[in-house]
Amino acid sequence: MTKNDFLVIHPEVQHALDNNLPVVALESTIISHGMPWPQNAATAKEVEAVVRQYGAIPATIAIREGKCFVGLSDADIDFFGQTQGVWKVSLRDMPFVIAQKLPGATTVAATMRIAAMAGIKIFATGGIGGVHRGAQDTMDISADLTEMGTTNVAIVAAGVKSILDIGLTLEYMETLGVPVVTYGQEEFPSFYSSKSGYKSPLRLDSPQDIANLLRAKWGLEINGSVLIANPVPAAFEMDQQAIEQHILEALAAADKQHIKGKEVTPFILKFISENTKGESLEANIALIKNNAKVAAEIACQFMKS
Repeated sequence: MTKNDFLVIHPEVQHALDNNLPVVALESTIISHGMPWPQNAATAKEVEAVVRQYGAIPATIAIREGKCFVGLSDADIDFFGQTQGVWKVSLRDMPFVIAQKLPGATTVAATMRIAAMAGIKIFATGGIGGVHRGAQDTMDISADLTEMGTTNVAIVAAGVKSILDIGLTLEYMETLGVPVVTYGQEEFPSFYSSKSGYKSPLRLDSPQDIANLLRAKWGLEINGSVLIANPVPAAFEMDQQAIEQHILEALAAADKQHIKGKEVTPFILKFISENTKGESLEANIALIKNNAKVAAEIACQFMKS
């Protein structure tokens, strides 16, 4: 079998790929593991609508019935929003979930890999994984980073999740040769906040400039991703110090309950949402839509080459 035997590409997405039209990949963990039903499905559909509004075709990616689906129907989105026990699939899990024909929602790493298999170059998500706090003891470093070092798919995200060690994550991306570009400001954003205390390695101010950077990188045959850090809209930005306090409390709660590995992030995000009376969830939705907008604009410029 070849990799194409595992792909089911939605006809609309296939038409766009065949005709060099802009396509934006979207992940599915936000549907199965990021929010409660029915808000999860509604948000996923709204994010797809934003991609369309700004001129590109959305391709939400998930795994089902032993296949990698590139582009979901509304019924598919509802399935992943309602079904219990959907796997949170990173690269390690992909062969098992596919071979066992289990339903799987894809993380950043798995979404990137499947997008690359389909020929999609631009991907919008909320925030990427990275080096976890305390990684010197746990060695907990997200597979998102190692995938970014090898796969030619650019990611638009609101920085790295603020629950991570942002400084070490930026260092690790430098080691992997992954350009980190912040859109429209000098400071690297931290998911819920436009601020992080870290200067961005690079800054660009237009989708066209970012598209030019992508063409240069891949034209030089320098493999790997580019992280386009897109700050959360100011109207939904949360106080950085307040969020940090919630994160510390969430980490302590996770440690007390012996929550490890890939279960840590959804636990912490849920903890923060409950302790901010849903304010963090509103910010999460706003930043994902904003990332979808910028990703669509970049995809449109990239396909003009």
